Amino acid sequence: MAAAVKRIRTPSLDVAYEESGHAGGTPVFLLHGWPYDPRCYDEVVPPLVAADCQVIVPYLRGFGPTRFLSADTPRSGQQAALGNDLRELMEALGIERATLAGYDWGGRAACIVAALWPQRVHGLVTGNGYNIQNIPASVKPVAPAQEHRFWYQYYFHTERGRAGLTQNRHALVRYIWQIWSPNWAFDDATYERSAPSFDNPDFVAVTIQSYRHRFGYAPGDPALEPIEERLAAQPKIAAPTIVLHGADSGIQPPANSDTQAVFFAGPYQRRVLPTIGHNLPQEAPHVFAEAVLALTSAK
Repeated sequence: MAAAVKRIRTPSLDVAYEESGHAGGTPVFLLHGWPYDPRCYDEVVPPLVAADCQVIVPYLRGFGPTRFLSADTPRSGQQAALGNDLRELMEALGIERATLAGYDWGGRAACIVAALWPQRVHGLVTGNGYNIQNIPASVKPVAPAQEHRFWYQYYFHTERGRAGLTQNRHALVRYIWQIWSPNWAFDDATYERSAPSFDNPDFVAVTIQSYRHRFGYAPGDPALEPIEERLAAQPKIAAPTIVLHGADSGIQPPANSDTQAVFFAGPYQRRVLPTIGHNLPQEAPHVFAEAVLALTSAK
């Protein structure tokens, strides 16, 4: 059963989040990806709480009940926004240091905080490896098979893609779930528990901007440019890190993270999970929880 939704204000957002455990426990942030929501962590949270963790699971910008405070704030989904949102949420909650765990957009936020504000991070669990985008290099083509997997990103570069996401968001999200996690036999009820999160009024705008900005096809939020400049250097991550990669991910095959150890300056492990796809915590919750606990207990 999901925890009650709480809210807290940061400089730009009214952030909705779920909190489990008690405030004196070991802080852990669990960060969902696109197009998912906190329900992906429902089976990860209980073993963390049983191990005396304070578990925070926020709805990212553009998802669920999280809202922008001002109509004038750019509806940006760029990587600097995701990382800065997490840093500001930690500050609003008064949590100085925590273990961070996430995948996809959430893994990107966690990697960014670990890279730019290392004093805030006790340990990092990241799905699919080093998730900080190399935007200056985005114009370089990749292998044809990977270009094919990125079809949805190129779709979102067009106005037809914006219209398609607006009109067919639930059909598109379900299709993404299926092709990215081919062995995950989720049912209608599982999808319906997450579906309301994609009806956020800013879901489409944040999504479109995210996938255009990462290829240089949309401007970013000017207030976040100093962070983007730091990320362009592809900073290393010093925190103890466990990379989890689904062997059957339909978007990021394990080979994509095989050579990324060079981005991690601290203790580092990489674990490939057989039969698991992209949605790591929902497909392999016990493995995900074990990885988090291995870092929270490390001295």
